[in-house]
Amino acid sequence: MATYKQIQGTAVQNYTNDPANPVKGQLWYNDTANSFKYSSISTTGSWSTGGDLNTARDDLGGAGIQTAALGFGGFSPPYQALTESYDGTSWTEVNDLNTARRTGGSNGTQTSALYYGGQPTPTGSIITESWNGTSWTEVNDLNRNLAYYLAGAGADNTSALAFGGGTDNPVPVTSETELWNGTSWTEVNDLNTARAELAGAGIQTAALAFGGDLLPGSQAVTESWNGTSWTEVNDLNLGRDRLGGAGTQTSALAFGGFNAPDFQTFYTESWNGTSWSTGNNLNTGRGEVGSAGSSNTSSLAFGGATPSQTAATEEWGAGAIITKTITTS
Repeated sequence: MATYKQIQGTAVQNYTNDPANPVKGQLWYNDTANSFKYSSISTTGSWSTGGDLNTARDDLGGAGIQTAALGFGGFSPPYQALTESYDGTSWTEVNDLNTARRTGGSNGTQTSALYYGGQPTPTGSIITESWNGTSWTEVNDLNRNLAYYLAGAGADNTSALAFGGGTDNPVPVTSETELWNGTSWTEVNDLNTARAELAGAGIQTAALAFGGDLLPGSQAVTESWNGTSWTEVNDLNLGRDRLGGAGTQTSALAFGGFNAPDFQTFYTESWNGTSWSTGNNLNTGRGEVGSAGSSNTSSLAFGGATPSQTAATEEWGAGAIITKTITTS
């Protein structure tokens, strides 16, 4: 009979902690947990480790998909103008934003993105910058006086929706929604629930807004945009703010965020167009996280606060190598 090593190519070894990068089918003994463990391929969504950002920071913008993403701005401190490009394995620094800032809204792809609003106020709070795959160009401002901790949706730098956010005048949060036509912003119908620190997904004509904070008070509210107006739909299972969001109006992912008394959460929820269901947790719990992704089966989480700034990147999808414990009676 063949031995385990002959079948799998590795021997059963003792580890104080789990191995950092186990191969599929690897078996080992964890001395700390006093249990046998093995690696397996996930058939449902789970998070796996990706390449770290070059600069750890939180409150950064994101665009693109899991294998071709862009992360920009943020706070490390100080306010950052850094832009990094992800190829599915590692991050590369590219041309900076013209104005260093954090907590802006963002959308688009790795080669065609938009970043709008943010802090510090008032210098960064209405600025819009457009990315053409090589560099950022300042374009027309948002209409509102102040805009930070807002969310966005949109396919590229010619088509975007900006919604919610913080404002110091006249109230701390807003329900304002603005539409970008590639040249300028136009005010359109408001969210039903004013809030800041929310997440968004989708495109200009079919978007999703979820979570957020009424300052104070973490929210589970989810709203769907049909190109004209917002409609309240089923809530998140866990209300939180400063969370990550990716995907489309009918296939989205919500992850991380803050929920009192927890400063950061590991929590992940998947949206199927009707309701949210809980999924496997992030490996690194965090809020103020950067995000990108095309659906609830393929997303990217990067940066954030743990509460200190992190460079950690995680990739969401089925087929990831996960660790399981062998239970014995």
